[in-house]
Amino acid sequence: MTITLSVIKADVGGYVGHSESHPDVLAKAEQCLAKAKGERLLIDYHVTKCGDDLQLIMTHQQGEDGERIHKLAWDTFVDCTQVARDLKLHGAGQDLLSDAFTGTVKGLGPGVAEMEFEERVAETILIFMADKTSAGAWNMPLYRIFADPFNTIGLVIAANMHTGFAFEVHDIKEHKKITFNAPEEIYDLLVFIGAPSRYMVKAVYHRETKEIAAVSSTQRLSLIAGRYVGKDDPVCVVRSQGQFPAVGEVLEPFTLPLLVEGWMRGSHHGPLMPVAIEDSTPTRFDGPPRVASLGFQLSGGKLVGPRDMFGDKSFDNARQQANDIADFLRRHGPFEPHRLPLEEMEYTTMPQVAKKLEGRFVDLD
Repeated sequence: MTITLSVIKADVGGYVGHSESHPDVLAKAEQCLAKAKGERLLIDYHVTKCGDDLQLIMTHQQGEDGERIHKLAWDTFVDCTQVARDLKLHGAGQDLLSDAFTGTVKGLGPGVAEMEFEERVAETILIFMADKTSAGAWNMPLYRIFADPFNTIGLVIAANMHTGFAFEVHDIKEHKKITFNAPEEIYDLLVFIGAPSRYMVKAVYHRETKEIAAVSSTQRLSLIAGRYVGKDDPVCVVRSQGQFPAVGEVLEPFTLPLLVEGWMRGSHHGPLMPVAIEDSTPTRFDGPPRVASLGFQLSGGKLVGPRDMFGDKSFDNARQQANDIADFLRRHGPFEPHRLPLEEMEYTTMPQVAKKLEGRFVDLD
């Protein structure tokens, strides 16, 4: 059975500030998707949140970029924005950068990760959702999952993964893409994905079977809007087990609270803290950045689950490390490396300050 799994997210309003999603917003989204399932547009769905971001997880047979599915997501975000406005939530409709739907939500603000595949006998899916960070946050985890044998022992001892994986990398500033084959091209791959503000892993494929293994959202809100409108808060879908890395191998990279762009005003580096859904409530300096994960089995497109994958106590140490790193970085205040480098500050509110002062700069003698 061919299934399309679509994860589409948007910040439609925060409660309180940027820290949480209001229950009424989630309830409205549930109502919208339940209606679509009743009309058989969707096979199944799950509504959830990560911080102040509304997450729509949907299975269907409309294919990737299906106009009816994207219109459903757009209309749902619009309806939920109205709820947010009625409640006077912060930044209501923040990620909706247009008043008109154009056949797809891509380029309109929401983040999108979709994949179409033939459902396996046992189809294990892990969905990652991040808050207070940018789209390049998945680069290191995806590299470690699909190319690092110190993380994924299956790359060494499982015959069905021995041929490796192919990484589709997008240059989001030049609107170009390139594919690297691991393991033989990992040095070339790392040259680019080590710069996650520009080069992002969009998708990963099994090299022997050509099957899609992972897909992420690479939408950069600041590049779409031409100004700072909040961080991208990306999503990522990973298939697991069988010819793909096991669940434990997929989750293992998040035991390191890697440094990512985002945090307060989208202008700082901070540790990515793995948390249960209920703890995706960033309040300390509007952070630190959070990552949550839900696991599902698929059965005829039905979402069996979810399981809250970071609810496991074995991630307690990673959370403590993230808090320790947050303490260290916060002591730097407005100085780099806590604050982003100037080239990235161009996509925050800093240009407004610089414009006010530009007439006071004089030439050196």
